[in-house]
Amino acid sequence: MKYYIIAGEASGDLHGSNLVKQIRQVDTGAQIRGWGGDLMSQAGAGIVKHYKDLAFMGFVEVVMNLRTILKNIEFCKKDISEYKPDVLVLVDYPGFNMRIAEWGKQQGYKIVYYISPQVWAWKENRVKKIKQSVDKLLCILPFEQEFYHKWEYEVAYVGHPLVEVIKEVKEQPVTAPLSDKPIIAILPGSRKQEVSVKLPIMLTMAKHFPDHQFIVAQAPGLDDHFLEGLTGQHPNVSMVKGQTYNLLRQATAALVTSGTATLETALFGVPEVVCYKGNPISYFFAKRLIKVKYISLVNLVMDKPVVTELIQHDLTEANLLKELTLLLKDEGVRSRVKKDYADLWHKLGERNASRRAAEIIYEFAIS
Repeated sequence: MKYYIIAGEASGDLHGSNLVKQIRQVDTGAQIRGWGGDLMSQAGAGIVKHYKDLAFMGFVEVVMNLRTILKNIEFCKKDISEYKPDVLVLVDYPGFNMRIAEWGKQQGYKIVYYISPQVWAWKENRVKKIKQSVDKLLCILPFEQEFYHKWEYEVAYVGHPLVEVIKEVKEQPVTAPLSDKPIIAILPGSRKQEVSVKLPIMLTMAKHFPDHQFIVAQAPGLDDHFLEGLTGQHPNVSMVKGQTYNLLRQATAALVTSGTATLETALFGVPEVVCYKGNPISYFFAKRLIKVKYISLVNLVMDKPVVTELIQHDLTEANLLKELTLLLKDEGVRSRVKKDYADLWHKLGERNASRRAAEIIYEFAIS
């Protein structure tokens, strides 16, 4: 069977790569083409366009790059039409993928969406468009199945793919220590325009904890020169590339931008402060549209404030110092967070999400 998979971000590349591996096991004759990154390529997918060329987030950023985005959409449609896949698999990245889903459905392609758009967070009426455009929706968060049930839309809950990924990593021996000091991990994200705003505030913590080593996890889409320009003036700050999980296995605490990284950090058991600060105009509009109580996946899944979120104007040096001090020095806080993390792991389940998703996709493709 021929599969066309579209992932537009680093997290999508990770989950897409594991999906590709499982599809190739379920369907030994699978031909896989799509959009993604190095991990999907290494797993055996032919990559048409790399996600690092697609990373636009926020209202202002999208408007500024609208011409590029529209050109990418048209190129994608043309490539799909020429490839003629048996099934089109969309991985997260809803702003782009929902446009492709709507078009693909009109062209008669079978449409599977793996990792539901977060319609439960904002613009809930987008469910109507999903029902019209998506044949199979595969969800990874436990509360999503009930949410869609309210809309009389039956979806499949396959479990969260990060659980299987991190479980496998934790079973391997730890590599060489990254520092002889206690480590505080900094995960600033992968979008340059946001990193340039958040990371300088996160780095102010280095002067307050000179007995710790602060290590920045460099996302694949960020170049060395850009990050070195931000970190260079701090003697107890260093960077690692392609070692985020190794870093989290060794970290005492972490400062993490919102997104998938908050969940990864929690599943590794590292107490964290969630940091977010974006374009003021983008944040202004988002604040009025987004309905959820939290921005971190940890708090959303647990439906309570397990980790502190410092958002926009709350992300200051003083606030960050207060929260990081608690995580490092208050054993009561650390033990409470660790207990909640254990509950989180149990709540997400330990099923093999990628395998289950691959089986559903294959069965649908051959039907």
